[in-house]
Amino acid sequence: MRCYAASFALLGFLLSTDVAWAGQGQVCKVLPQFLDKKGRQSLAPSLYERDAYQFYLRKHPQLRATLHVVVQYKAKGVDWRKTKLRAELRGLVTNSLQTVTLEEPVKKSGFFGSWAEFNITGDKFKEFGELVAWRVTLWEGDRQLSEQESFLWTGVPLRTP
Repeated sequence: MRCYAASFALLGFLLSTDVAWAGQGQVCKVLPQFLDKKGRQSLAPSLYERDAYQFYLRKHPQLRATLHVVVQYKAKGVDWRKTKLRAELRGLVTNSLQTVTLEEPVKKSGFFGSWAEFNITGDKFKEFGELVAWRVTLWEGDRQLSEQESFLWTGVPLRTP
């Protein structure tokens, strides 16, 4: 009985205090993919076929038209007007490493998480080269809520020529 009384007292104390609960967020999944000239990531709707076609596109760069990055994220208690995703992508052209930064405002669209997409197309895609590293961050205003990066992001220092 004393345990219940202590629990109710603690609960009452927590509910009566003015605590500013900060918003929370998480970058759950990042899927960098290539799209062919017809805008396809796969030839059939299965994960095996998608992975096989992505392997094929990696081996045949002349068939690629777009670098497509799909991101799953979650957030709660945030101001959705100030929330954004930032994708930083490093590409290698001959011997030169370059970084492209893309930002997207996000919105809540799913109960278990939402999805956003980033694309590099056209001349930017041709100048970008091979993707070697990436980092995706979730922001609420100036505050970073979450980050996910490829294992080469911190292992590849960016040198400018």
